[in-house]
Amino acid sequence: MEKIKLGHGAGGDLMKNLVEEIVSSIDLKKTEKGFGLDRLEDAGIVDLGDKKIALTTDSYTVDPLFFPGGDIGTLAVCGTVNDLAVMGAEPLALTLAYIIEEGFPLNDLKRVTDSVNHSSKAVGVPIITGDSKVIEHGKMDKLIVNTAGIGIVKQLVTNHGANPGDKILVSGSVGDHGLALLAKRFDFDTDMASDCAPIWEIVKRALEIGGISAMKDPTRGGLANCLNELAEKSSRAFFVKEKQVPLKEKARSIGEILGIDPLQTASEGRVVMCVKPERADDILETLKKFDEDASVIGHVEKEPKGKVILETVVGGRRFLEPAIGELYPRIC
Repeated sequence: MEKIKLGHGAGGDLMKNLVEEIVSSIDLKKTEKGFGLDRLEDAGIVDLGDKKIALTTDSYTVDPLFFPGGDIGTLAVCGTVNDLAVMGAEPLALTLAYIIEEGFPLNDLKRVTDSVNHSSKAVGVPIITGDSKVIEHGKMDKLIVNTAGIGIVKQLVTNHGANPGDKILVSGSVGDHGLALLAKRFDFDTDMASDCAPIWEIVKRALEIGGISAMKDPTRGGLANCLNELAEKSSRAFFVKEKQVPLKEKARSIGEILGIDPLQTASEGRVVMCVKPERADDILETLKKFDEDASVIGHVEKEPKGKVILETVVGGRRFLEPAIGELYPRIC
C-alpha cells in the first residue's frame, strides 16, 4: 500500500501528483462565477459582479520554528498575504489557527503570536477570527499554524497568462529562505537570513505600471518549480539565463556544501513576473527600489511548450526541472 512521504509536501512532482489526485476526488471545485481548485492557482476567486474576492489558505510546519530572519508566525502571515498578492489582490483580512502539542512552552507561543501581530500590523491586515487545538504530547511536533486570507482583486493576474515575448523578472535573490533554515539546522557559521517578507507593496507598484501577464511566488520547490508551473500552465517555453538569476554568494556556498541546488530552494519574500517587453524596464526599476538584486532573468517563447530551458554560465543549455520530491523536510 502506497503511503504519504515527506516528498509529497515539497512542491515537486510528488506533491503535484498528490494534489491532482485529491482535487480529482472533489466534485465542487469553484463557485458559480470565478474559479477555484479547478485552476490550482495560489487563491480561489469569487466573482461578485462589481468586485472579485480572492480567498487562500495555508498551513505551516517549519522546523525550526524560529530561524534567522523570522519565525513560523512571520512566515504564516507573509505566506498568506503573498498568495493573495500574486493574484493581484489587496489583502483584506486573515484567520489564525494554532494546533499545539501538549507541553509546548507558553513563552514560545507568545513569541510566535507577537510575530503574527507585528507582521499583520506591518501590512495593515487584521486577524479577524481564529481557533486553537491541543494535541497529546508525542502525537505531533510542537506547533502547526494554519491561516486563511481574503483580499479584494485590484487587477486579476493568474499563473496561466504568460505570452511569447514576455520578459521574466524576479524581485530579488532566490533560495534565501530555504538555505537560511538549513544553515540554522546544521549550525553553520553564517549570517544567512530568510527573505521572509510581504510582497503586496511591490506587486501593487508593478500593477500600477501594468503589463503583467502572469505571476507567482517561488516558495516550495523554489524558482525551478515556480518557472515550470508558469510555463506548463501557460503552455509556453521559458528561456532563463543562469548568470542573470540573482543568488547570494553565501547561499551558493551553503548549497554547494549540502549538495542542494539553490534554484530548487524556497524563497518567502520574492515574486516572479512575466511582463510585456515594453513595460519590463519600468517594472524592473520599481522592483529595484525594494531590492537591488531584482533582475530580468529570461523571456518567454512559444516552443517547446511547458518547458524551462536554462542557459548555463558556461553557455550550454539544459532543461531546468522541478525537484521530484523532498530535498529537505519542513521548510515552510
